[in-house]
Amino acid sequence: MMFEFDQFLGFLAFLTILTMGFWLMIFLTAVIVPYWLGGSIMDLLKEKKAKRKAAKEQKA
Repeated sequence: MMFEFDQFLGFLAFLTILTMGFWLMIFLTAVIVPYWLGGSIMDLLKEKKAKRKAAKEQKA
């Protein structure tokens, strides 16, 4: 039993969407999330450093 051409095109569309979603998830977990976390941690450290500097200047 063979597929009709419309079914074949639907199957190809499904595989394309599935593959795009897979690679998008790989990209997000490998690039975007670490970049976001690294930037958040650096910003937090800068805020703590500025707070310590302000407290030290206020003391003096």
